[in-house]
Amino acid sequence: MFRPILAALALTSSAIAADAPSLHGKIEGKTYHAPYGLFKVAVPVLPELGGEVTDTPNVVTFQDDFNTHVSIAAFPQDATQRWELSTRGLKDYLIYFFSNFVLSDFKQNFEGVQIESAKFLPSAQEGSLLTYLLVPGGSMFGDRIPRIFLEREPVAKRGNLLFVRNGHIFVISTELAERAIEGKSYDKKTEEEDELLRNRLLDILSKMTFAKAPAADAAKK
Repeated sequence: MFRPILAALALTSSAIAADAPSLHGKIEGKTYHAPYGLFKVAVPVLPELGGEVTDTPNVVTFQDDFNTHVSIAAFPQDATQRWELSTRGLKDYLIYFFSNFVLSDFKQNFEGVQIESAKFLPSAQEGSLLTYLLVPGGSMFGDRIPRIFLEREPVAKRGNLLFVRNGHIFVISTELAERAIEGKSYDKKTEEEDELLRNRLLDILSKMTFAKAPAADAAKK
């Protein structure tokens, strides 16, 4: 159910083009509105900095030419997923979903993907899973990586925030661009990287407004 769409989380950069197709959602002013009115979010990129917005019915991606690559996925839970949630409980369900769909898709697209760490945040959206992935050769900023004296592709690091809202499972994902584009001058420790990604993910979440449950249910029909 989710795999063809979740692949977008790992490969969204290939879908961005100068003549990108019309959006499934819509942009009004500086706000992106997801299909079915499921959520809206302040657009985190600027056109004058090369910012682009692309989407599918379930995933929207924001990217610019500098240091932003953010995707927000929202998938309606079918009967199986609702059963998994009810039997596992929220924390274990988020771990199950991340392992079987998000992490699995990254591993299919990039060799050597590893989960660096994960943490359950009980106060974020009444329970969210925060994960950090190391993705060899998986940077969305490949065209900005210095090639001089480059011995191998850098290992990209992505933060992911998963939570359930209005019968949907959300996955917010962003790459730590500095790790890829600063080259040998990059010197941040793991704890600093984690804090940067955590703050960026929670900042995106703070700029999202969700539909009420009846409106979200319309997306399932």
